[in-house]
Parts: sequence; C-alpha cells; structure tokens
Amino acid sequence: MGRVMVTYKVKPECVSDNEELVRAVYAELNALGDPGVHYATFKLQDGVTFVHIASFDGPDKQALLTGSAAFKAFQADLKARCDEPPNPQPLEEIGSVNFV
Repeated sequence: MGRVMVTYKVKPECVSDNEELVRAVYAELNALGDPGVHYATFKLQDGVTFVHIASFDGPDKQALLTGSAAFKAFQADLKARCDEPPNPQPLEEIGSVNFV
C-alpha cells in the first residue's frame, strides 16, 4: 500500500475556491463509500498551505480518486490557484497508531 503527501500554497484570494473544490472531492468519495481509499486534506495555520495525505489499498483504489469528476475539476486550474505548486512526496511509515 503506497502513501503520498502533497503540499502546496494557494494564493490568498483562492483559499475559499480551493476549499470548495476539495470538499466536492470528498462528497464524491463519500458517495462511493469505498473502504480502500484513505484520503485526508488539512490546511496549515498560515491559512494558505494545504496538505493532502493519501493511501490506497491498490492501484484500482487510487483510480477512484484520480478518475473522479470532482478531482479532475480540482486539478483543472490548481496551478493557477497556487503561489507554490504541488509537491508530492512518497511517505515511508516508521510507526503509527490507528492510521491507515
């Protein structure tokens, strides 16, 4: 099971648009209800930095996210919303408690 963390900074005037697009992704994923998709998004204290953490129980599960209409809409103008572009980083787990 691979895990990735993606961080980026949006322009201050784009924060609410970005949040709305992210919420639409979650609405679509929640409607699917697939337990093999583990995905979370956080906004840091600076108010413009977003962190997405994703883990999938296989490549077919990852396609549920990347193939969704809401995720495609989120990505469509992401670079234009950003002051700092997305920086994906694979994660290697050292230890965890109840974290998938």
